[in-house]
Amino acid sequence: MSREAPLAHTFVQLTDTLVDDVGIFELLRFLANRCVEILDVAAAGLMLPETSSERGIVVSSSEAMHVLETFEEQTNEGPCPDCYHTGQLVVDLDLTTAHGRWPLFTPRALASGFRSAYALPLRLRDETIGALNLFRTRKGAMGARDVSAAEALADVATVTILQYRASLDLRILNDQLKFALNSRIVIEQAKGIIGERAGIEMEQAFSLLRSHARNHGRRLADVARDIINGALRPEFLYVPPQGHG
Repeated sequence: MSREAPLAHTFVQLTDTLVDDVGIFELLRFLANRCVEILDVAAAGLMLPETSSERGIVVSSSEAMHVLETFEEQTNEGPCPDCYHTGQLVVDLDLTTAHGRWPLFTPRALASGFRSAYALPLRLRDETIGALNLFRTRKGAMGARDVSAAEALADVATVTILQYRASLDLRILNDQLKFALNSRIVIEQAKGIIGERAGIEMEQAFSLLRSHARNHGRRLADVARDIINGALRPEFLYVPPQGHG
């Protein structure tokens, strides 16, 4: 079977999973498994290093691969970290001769049965967000068509991850806006109740509501809800002025 058919099928499936709101781990695991199915490799994994705003993610096609990739992330040594830091393809066709290059990583890779490795950057323009690791159980290079297919899979992985992040950011923003709108509605209702019961202007009612929230270390919207559902009586917020004797 040509490489084009399974690659096209993979891209279609990725589109479907994005529409179905599948989690990022499932997306990356699907990609890792498809790499093993399509390419001449024994194992595949994707690494998204930890940043100031996100935890690191390691997803692999096998347990042995996951252990090795986790070790790479923890020690910051191996083809995947090198690829991420440089934003360039990293290739080692014979890990038996790479002890000086990666003294900690190489013995573990060999012990896991791997003999050669490729790491491709997950990069869009000047931004590298991670790396795709491909391990083989024999020495030597992948065929040119496999390399091209691997690059295409790395590209679609990058776009998929960035689309997922953008979608997640949009959902968070929508949730925040919805919460803000609902809170504003609740606060306006509570102001109306306080103003009507106390016979005061809305601005003064809001001032009382805000002062009570601040004095008790509570959120304004939570105090407003208590006013609406009767858990907090408006008169506890409003103390009418005393007459002069």
